[in-house]
Amino acid sequence: MEDIINFYQITENVGTGGQPTISQLAEIAEANYSAIVNLAMHDSDNAIPEEGDIVSSLGMKYIHIPVPFEAPTSHHLKKFFNVMDSFEEKKIFVHCAVNARVSAFMHQYLTLKKGVSSEKATSPLLHQWLPKMDSNWKFIMELEIEEIE
Repeated sequence: MEDIINFYQITENVGTGGQPTISQLAEIAEANYSAIVNLAMHDSDNAIPEEGDIVSSLGMKYIHIPVPFEAPTSHHLKKFFNVMDSFEEKKIFVHCAVNARVSAFMHQYLTLKKGVSSEKATSPLLHQWLPKMDSNWKFIMELEIEEIE
């Protein structure tokens, strides 16, 4: 698991990272994750076109919410919140291409829905990215819960 690009265990039940390889998908299953949520686009770097089939064959659920890096919306975030709520007590792995989208979405989910402090909800990657974020992602990071639900 540690070999996955930008892997970070953000909570006890939620691991995050960049795009896993096919062999890393098997490692995720072996680590007893019950689902994989993918926020990357179909054509993101290193995307695996058959990822959903592979994940299913490994006994995990697969949810794909394609979030364009250049145009994330509150609608994408709302879908993500709903998926995260549906797996609340399960061990899940959430990824995108490099863990940027995921870090931002997880921060918002943990702070707005779970009451986690911003400090605890900020992954190392998000900490580095925040000062460089473009206006599309700053918009996502500034959303309040009423603007999402």
